[in-house]
Amino acid sequence: MLRGGEHGPVTTSSPRAAVVRRRRRSFYHGRMSSPHETPSGPAAPPPVRDREDIDPRGKKRDRSWPPAPEPLPVPVIDNHCHLDFADGDEQLSVHDHVARAAAAGIDAQITIGSDLEAVRWTAALLASEDCPPSLRGGVAVHPNEAALHARGHDHEGRELVGLDAAITEVSELLRGPGMIVVGESGLDWFRTSRDDDRAREAQIESFRAHIALAKELDLPLQIHDRDAHRDVLEVLEADGAPERTVFHCFSGDAEFARACADRGWFLSFAGTVTFKNADGLRGALAEVGLGQVMVETDAPFLTPVPYRGRPNSSYLIPITMATIAEVTGTDLETACRRIRETTESVYRWPEAVAA
Repeated sequence: MLRGGEHGPVTTSSPRAAVVRRRRRSFYHGRMSSPHETPSGPAAPPPVRDREDIDPRGKKRDRSWPPAPEPLPVPVIDNHCHLDFADGDEQLSVHDHVARAAAAGIDAQITIGSDLEAVRWTAALLASEDCPPSLRGGVAVHPNEAALHARGHDHEGRELVGLDAAITEVSELLRGPGMIVVGESGLDWFRTSRDDDRAREAQIESFRAHIALAKELDLPLQIHDRDAHRDVLEVLEADGAPERTVFHCFSGDAEFARACADRGWFLSFAGTVTFKNADGLRGALAEVGLGQVMVETDAPFLTPVPYRGRPNSSYLIPITMATIAEVTGTDLETACRRIRETTESVYRWPEAVAA
């Protein structure tokens, strides 16, 4: 969520994940609920929080939903969104999001839960009788949340379970219905200070635990990498990356993209690739082409241009796909077909959903 990236050189000289210090003020204001039982029942649960809960700057933005773009010529899959968030002047249900997406040529979605409240919500949604059949999910402890669990409380002083307990619960829920990916996990030196020894160690510990989980369960791993390219690479090389490793909302430059692609990893591009200041990101996409590329929204965040800042949902993927096709020098139908094939392969998409 709320991704960013650095564009520095990539090094792999260290055999271990020894993270270099760099001073940056932390301003992440994480929020976590107290432990509670996972809800159950036949109905799909409503969203559990508003986008402004973690992005208070958005209170003055345009909250109207962007108009629907022209539908895609070949359907694609949104491989990363957050349906646990509510946004917009009109609150949409899970079924609303799915219906709007289908009308635009996005016929399946993967919703990601990245704190314990969202993890439980995602598990409850996928287990409900009312869950849309095209929907799948993944859960993990977000790196910024890992730092909070290690401290035992959030920024408002509310008590949290320890990191080991949080990861244990994630592990249990990943074995439930509809779970097809471990994520998002990784490192974030933007919202959690890299100069905080305890926070840094907690993020690395959590990342390594999720790498191990992906291998144990034979699931893909979705990586959150914000201002941490070099260190993410070192951890993956030290522990051995899962067979199917995806850089969610890829934020690196062409050099880092090549380093990832050469290792057989996959790059997922969000609305950020359409931003006016994203020449480096478009260069990364052009460097690797379509062979190891997927598309996502990270909704409700990262709405593509020209609607940047407004609410985001899977139905807006055609805008991002148009940019992906243009940058890679392919027609839109070919780009959609190739990205869909890659997504189905990485997530071993069920035939009933992929048909």
